[in-house]
Amino acid sequence: MSTPSILVSIIIVAMFLNLVRDKVRPGLIMFSAVVCMMVCGILTPKEALAGFSNKGMITVALLYLVSEGVRKSGVLERIIFNLLPKEKSTVTRANGRFLPVVSTLSAFLNNTPVVVIFAPMIKNWAHKMHLPPTKFLIPLSYATILGGVCTLIGTSTNLVVDGMIQDGIQTGLINAQTGGHTLGMFELGKVGIFICLSGLFYLVMIAPMLLPDHRSADNDEEQSKSLAPGMMLMEVMLTPRFPGINRTLREFDFYRRYGANVKAIRRSGSPLAGDLMNTRLTKEDTLIVEADDSFYETWKDSRVFLMINRLGEVEAPMGQRKRLVALVLVVLMIVGATMGELPAVAAIFPHIQMDMFFFAAVTTVIMAWTGMFSPRRYTKFISWDVLITIACAFGISKGMINSGFADMVGGWIVDLAHLAKHSDRGIYIMLAAIYLITNIFTELITNNAAAALAFPLALSVSQTLGIDPTPFFVCICFAASASFSTPIGYQTNLIVQGVGGYKFGDFLRVGLPLNIIVFVLSVLLIPIFY
Repeated sequence: MSTPSILVSIIIVAMFLNLVRDKVRPGLIMFSAVVCMMVCGILTPKEALAGFSNKGMITVALLYLVSEGVRKSGVLERIIFNLLPKEKSTVTRANGRFLPVVSTLSAFLNNTPVVVIFAPMIKNWAHKMHLPPTKFLIPLSYATILGGVCTLIGTSTNLVVDGMIQDGIQTGLINAQTGGHTLGMFELGKVGIFICLSGLFYLVMIAPMLLPDHRSADNDEEQSKSLAPGMMLMEVMLTPRFPGINRTLREFDFYRRYGANVKAIRRSGSPLAGDLMNTRLTKEDTLIVEADDSFYETWKDSRVFLMINRLGEVEAPMGQRKRLVALVLVVLMIVGATMGELPAVAAIFPHIQMDMFFFAAVTTVIMAWTGMFSPRRYTKFISWDVLITIACAFGISKGMINSGFADMVGGWIVDLAHLAKHSDRGIYIMLAAIYLITNIFTELITNNAAAALAFPLALSVSQTLGIDPTPFFVCICFAASASFSTPIGYQTNLIVQGVGGYKFGDFLRVGLPLNIIVFVLSVLLIPIFY
């Protein structure tokens, strides 16, 4: 084991432990790891900064703005309003009606706004229908994750992996002539559609039997009856940017800063009892606040907390014309990026690379100048820590390759699986190993960080065996997104945990079988299509 490999091992372990402890934001932890590799001479400054100019990372930023434009248009509210049954329904029938549409939407839009908008509406609808909201909210989150594995833009992880592939082809690490190639818009859909359909069947037919019948987190309806005129209860989920994290309400005057009174605090899905004023806030808390409508209008686009419920009311949508324009723009973006990959289109426009970045950039600019999101506040709609995490992922991956660490661990994986080139089951064993490593990482740390750690291992294994690396890269995309067993692995899981009052065990009980389904289908189907 060489000195650079030892240094990278120490840096990776320290980074992993800090990501699990979650005391500092992932972006800063991963940037620190990149800097350490640069100080040790494992990365050059150019290699350390390469991820910050990567097309995949910038495309993720643009898609945040596109999703915000769609959210502001009111299209999502109109869709879910028309989907939810207006008369008495069953849990199975209702889930079967809206979950496939949710998955389809999340294949092309950011998952978070979809869940933020749909979760409170579904919860309020369930109360009116006298059905337990707990039967719908975890399936809502999981449906968005399943939809995201079907397209290149379905989740930022897919774009991260594709960006690493592009970087590997440009630097010569991946030989495009012998198999390695970038992921097209619907490349992942070859396997992803089977995973999505199987997962939806499980969520509609089996998951409701594993979910709690009732998990009342608060008495919002009773509290709302005693509110002063013009006041309402609102539900906000704290984010890591919230300045009062690790401080008590007595130390951090929420009313003075935001003009709202905190009436209750939920943590891990349950309301906290005792003296709220001396309770230290965490980034996983959901606050029930009493305020007037100006609070919503002022802070609805805030990044320090997510506005996830306003007693069933929704933001006034845009006019019919802008709503139509938003729909047309998104459709053109998707169709354009898909058609732009065809050789015939490339021949017609030889000097323009009509890929996802091109159409996302055009769509973003049009949305900004037509007022579909606030041009003055557009930076608020982008999750900068996610972008920094993605950018640093490229540097960490490169450092693992430069030091020989990736080849060393890749060799261990090959030896562990007792692989040989002539083994008929070798590819299945290797895919299973890569999948499990990535999936364990993504349940404990962020999905983008998991992809960064797994990518060089997959590349090294494929090079050792002398086979096409594409199946392993596709496997990473599925494994990094399949975060079902814990609420901490995906932000949408945390959102529905707060809205639905779920316990940690609810996610484990419902999510673990879904993890197994995705794992088995990925390992069995990827070799067939790749």
